[in-house]
Amino acid sequence: MSCYKYWGKIEEIANKLSSYGDLDNEGLSALDGTDIDEITKILDEIEVIAHDKEIDFDSAKHILDDEKMNKALQLIRKFYVYIGARLERENALTILEADDPKVALDSFHFYDRYIGLIDNERQLANFNENKTFVFLGSGPLPLTIIMFNMVTGCKCIGIEQDPDVADLSRKVLKRLDLDEGIEIVTGNEKTIAELDYDILMIAAFAEPKDRVFANVWDIVDEDTPVLYRTYTGMRAILYSPVTEKDTRGFHKEVMLLPRGKTNNTSVLIRKIS
Repeated sequence: MSCYKYWGKIEEIANKLSSYGDLDNEGLSALDGTDIDEITKILDEIEVIAHDKEIDFDSAKHILDDEKMNKALQLIRKFYVYIGARLERENALTILEADDPKVALDSFHFYDRYIGLIDNERQLANFNENKTFVFLGSGPLPLTIIMFNMVTGCKCIGIEQDPDVADLSRKVLKRLDLDEGIEIVTGNEKTIAELDYDILMIAAFAEPKDRVFANVWDIVDEDTPVLYRTYTGMRAILYSPVTEKDTRGFHKEVMLLPRGKTNNTSVLIRKIS
């Protein structure tokens, strides 16, 4: 089925986002005063398009690469990053104040999707209690490393470049009594050179992609499994995909497409000597 059926809907969503203010100039902080439930409904509208199983990759590419859709697409992608970060931060703060922090964690908007995502990704490398897993771009709610630690028993290290965000995530881990097996380090992709680890993953929002992957290539050896998250098909309406140019110098071994309402495609690569 042609994805052009969504042309008008994509423009409608972009216009709705623009109605909150000049998001390009003011930044998405213009949405900070808007109730989270209100803007989550906009996310739901976007994901209806992203999750349409009848749109194949070639059809999706037609609309996502169309110059006429560029402005709307940029705005939607900025919004997706904004609401993801806001949902994480608000849940992190809820955990700190909750009588039962585990219940608060379970209430996170994307929690159920992470279950499927982690189940997918644990097939890409040999995660176990004897391995150390580093996640680049762990964010305020480090759910990826929380789940990998809980499910596989591996030691986890999250790298977060914003000191305030890193501090918040440490408080979350302490509140959840998970700070023994999970560590948060403040830094960027170059920080992995200072760490001992067995498996590395690059978050979907780690930017700029060309610099991140180039620096990772400089540091890792040929045996280290490197995982990354990206967006494929119509899900690329949500965020710009990782390109072959970004991952030059690496060999792609396995790519696992998302299941259900999960948004990320997960990829295993290794450095080419």
